[in-house]
Amino acid sequence: MPPEDLYQLEIQLHRFNKLLAEVMRGAITRNSFQPWEVEILLDMEQCQIDRRRRLEILRQYQRAVGKQMERGSGPPMKLSEFLIQRAQRHEAKAPHGSSNGSSVDSEQADQSEI
Repeated sequence: MPPEDLYQLEIQLHRFNKLLAEVMRGAITRNSFQPWEVEILLDMEQCQIDRRRRLEILRQYQRAVGKQMERGSGPPMKLSEFLIQRAQRHEAKAPHGSSNGSSVDSEQADQSEI
């Protein structure tokens, strides 16, 4: 990957982390955004996360985007994409023959709030 691409990814990751910190703090202080930042904010608005788990899920999302950017693909994924991947991982981990299905039920409950 050319050095300028790595530099752009680093800038995107820094801007993403700053944006997410502002969202988690509850106060967005700037008024200038990149188009992908606006898309992320609009997507977050559509994803209704349980208030009790909001910070935990946003931190998981932040870590996942960090890993995505380390692999060299940008711009950062949207929260809705992260939540879909997260649900798919939880479904894959759930035992297929379990009679109670509690982990799948709780994950579906999380998704229904989105």
